[in-house]
Amino acid sequence: MAALRIGVNALYLIPGGVGGTEIYLRGLMAALAEIDSSNEYFVFTNRETGPDLVPKQANFHWRPQPVRASFRPARIAWEQTGLPMAARGLDALLNPGFTSPIYCACPMVTVIHDLQHRRYPEFFRWFDLPFWRMLLFASVHVSRFVLAVSETTRADLLRFYRLPEAKIRMAPLGVDPEMFGLARRPEPFLLCVSTLHPHKNLDGLLPAFARVRQARPEFRLVIAGLRGFAADALEQLRTTLGLEGAVDFTGWLPREAVRDLYARASGFVFPTLFEGFGLPILEALAAGVPAACSRIEPLTSLAGAAVLQFDPRDTEAMAAAMLRLVLDEELRTRLAEAGPRQAARYSWVATARTTLDALQEAARTR
Repeated sequence: MAALRIGVNALYLIPGGVGGTEIYLRGLMAALAEIDSSNEYFVFTNRETGPDLVPKQANFHWRPQPVRASFRPARIAWEQTGLPMAARGLDALLNPGFTSPIYCACPMVTVIHDLQHRRYPEFFRWFDLPFWRMLLFASVHVSRFVLAVSETTRADLLRFYRLPEAKIRMAPLGVDPEMFGLARRPEPFLLCVSTLHPHKNLDGLLPAFARVRQARPEFRLVIAGLRGFAADALEQLRTTLGLEGAVDFTGWLPREAVRDLYARASGFVFPTLFEGFGLPILEALAAGVPAACSRIEPLTSLAGAAVLQFDPRDTEAMAAAMLRLVLDEELRTRLAEAGPRQAARYSWVATARTTLDALQEAARTR
């Protein structure tokens, strides 16, 4: 097949501002560069994103656009107007961040990470929700193929949008290869990597951790992730529970700092109520950190027997799981050994291959 001209719509990316979808895009771009030296890639970025997103290979090209993603109305407007003009002459356009132009001259492949706005609309601000509903509905219907990051997201696409099954491709995420083989040096703290959003259930985690502190007062809880909609309420809850010196909200951290936290954590806990994939739990497994997480899909399928699972709405069950991570040495050893084996099933190269296959098939059927 002749070399393709492939566009990548990275207009949504705000470095340090969009959480897991940034980790996804950077992992995907690096893996595409690793497997594909033939096709030409044109990466359309905003004013906040520099050329570091774009691999240095000769077949990857940076195409900055005159818009700021931090002003969402302008970004959406440019995605619908300026981007289709910039993408003229391309064979396919990849939209890795939920939304796409409603019209583009070339076929499109759009990645849907989750449909939280349909499953849990109460977690969205009232003025954001109509845009999520309109833009995602349009994007999945105008795209040639839709990539779902998990079976849970695939099922939601079928349920809420009634897409033909042949239009949806499964493209599970990968895991940072540098997580494997970290030099573990556990310290007395539990780690949670999570944006401070309501659906992450951190308001359930803090009371559960307060019970852990009663048994092991030397332990701290470190929550690493963006300040989200629940940040102020969580800081107030930390004060109410008397945990000011015991719970740290770090904010967004560079990847090197996140890896260091995984290397030093005694255990990892992930109490979320909803996930499209669950990348943090996969990273914990790869790093060999004994981990506990919510008994929900897709986490159960993702982690298998390599984690301790609990009901995320049961404070006592969550506290008991954390205490086992701290106290049960036999369990800790078993989970630490099983984690990397489970995580090794997922790689960014596999994600990139599935993504490239969809783009090539979309281009062939234009």
